[in-house]
Amino acid sequence: MPQPQPTVFQPSFDDLSTPLFDVTFCVLDLETTGGSPRDCEITEIGAVKYRHGELLGTYQTLVDPGLPIPPSITILTGITQAMVIDAPQIATALPSFLEFIGDAVVVGHNVRFDMSFLNASAIRHGYGKLANKTCDTAALARRLVRSEVRNLRLQSLAAHFRSPTTPNHRALEDARATAHVFHALLERAGSLGVTNLDDLLQLPTARGSAHYSKIELTEHLPRRPGVYVFKDRNGRIVYVGKASNLRARVRQYFYGDTRRTISNMMKELDSIEHQVCDTLLEAEVTELRLIHAHRPRYNRKSRPPKTSHFVKLTNERYPRLSVVRTIKEDGLAYLGPFRSKKSADVVVNAIWDAYPIRRCRSRPGSRSGKCAPAQMGLARCPCDGSLDEGQYAQVVSELVEAITTRPNRLLTSLADRMSRLAREQRYEEAAWVRDRHDALVRALQRRWEWEALTSAGWLELEHSDGTVAIVDHGVLVETRPPGTSPGLRPAAAGSTGPTSQVAPSVESAEEARLIWRWIESSPMRVVECTGSFAYPAHRVEPLTTLDHLAA
Repeated sequence: MPQPQPTVFQPSFDDLSTPLFDVTFCVLDLETTGGSPRDCEITEIGAVKYRHGELLGTYQTLVDPGLPIPPSITILTGITQAMVIDAPQIATALPSFLEFIGDAVVVGHNVRFDMSFLNASAIRHGYGKLANKTCDTAALARRLVRSEVRNLRLQSLAAHFRSPTTPNHRALEDARATAHVFHALLERAGSLGVTNLDDLLQLPTARGSAHYSKIELTEHLPRRPGVYVFKDRNGRIVYVGKASNLRARVRQYFYGDTRRTISNMMKELDSIEHQVCDTLLEAEVTELRLIHAHRPRYNRKSRPPKTSHFVKLTNERYPRLSVVRTIKEDGLAYLGPFRSKKSADVVVNAIWDAYPIRRCRSRPGSRSGKCAPAQMGLARCPCDGSLDEGQYAQVVSELVEAITTRPNRLLTSLADRMSRLAREQRYEEAAWVRDRHDALVRALQRRWEWEALTSAGWLELEHSDGTVAIVDHGVLVETRPPGTSPGLRPAAAGSTGPTSQVAPSVESAEEARLIWRWIESSPMRVVECTGSFAYPAHRVEPLTTLDHLAA
């Protein structure tokens, strides 16, 4: 039997980013009649263009600003009114200059100033705002050499890096000096592991924290989807995360995140491990499984609870709702799992609001009078022995049907009650009902999602973009990126899986939710299914609050 060919990942330019050696940089400088593009104009343009460290071209022109040049500007730049009389106006010079820039990364010293004038002129003449990425040598110098120079002025930096061109407030000379400073800063940035364009553009935002030196831990990370794992000096996992680009995402932790939690985590960080995944769905599921397996202390929101909670309708003469921690074959219907008993209690209250199911725990006929919920007409309870078992069985039957196949019987009742309370201006009570409704929607949604996946057995789905996912009874087995061939995998006919009404744990439920979110993100094609895979005839409808309030 021929062996399957290994999957070959063909990275895109986005996966790889762009090495700085292959980036085209256009270093520019503008001289203007003042400091604001609202009432001032360009008087001179100078630019030099580099790629692979080699000079590709030079651009220089004086520009007639169409208004008098202030004497202070003439003293500063040496550009007089007589010098620009025969110069082209910006409308004439702009097309050729924009062509010269092309799609290069624009570099300048305090580049925002130059870009504000350039964009104002481009917009005014119908070209629109420039889409080019920009890099500021002043910001780079602040991050890389601030402690070595008196100030961050171009003249000081040019002298510090021994530029052969001295800045003199003329556009081309300043652009050449800026280019020399920029290349010197690139050498400094390379010592910090900045070798690609995305790293360079993020570098100016990096704060000078004590943990920035640890950025070298990211050097081995690829620009691929996957999961990253932060460990402390004892090898304990302190954080797990996912990313569509591992290197870019992890390096963001070193670029100025001032949250106390992040700062504490970076103090403990000693090593970074990663796992490359073929698809983002695989990365999400892998992250979830690692968090549930290791319970990292900095994954606070997604860390699993110590135990799951379930709401069940008990199987007895007069069934009632009960919150339990395990699933057994002793309930007519289950909902869950929930992360806390508090969350489960919200769903119990939602069902109580919608159906007159028994609430008290007293034995049938053990009381001389009805319990409080029964007296108020909120529940039908057998505590005083007057409730007919057959009539109560009909209520239970309708509730089981509502939970299993007709959820809107529950949800419509809650929505109508919320609308009535809102019309009566009892807004606080209406908000309580809304929250209970939303919690019940989530519980019912998770139940039918789980039932659909487990009923499907071995399920192979193909996304509209060509991505393939294989799910075995609600558990992700494999994903394949578009255009790849399947490898060896277990035979579908022999697979078996859980058959419970609901997911047996929070982890299983959350994994099923990730799979369903992927399924609903785009049209799917069922490639293989060993069971039955179908949406329910009666979907769980979310509450449209405004519609109900209007009613």
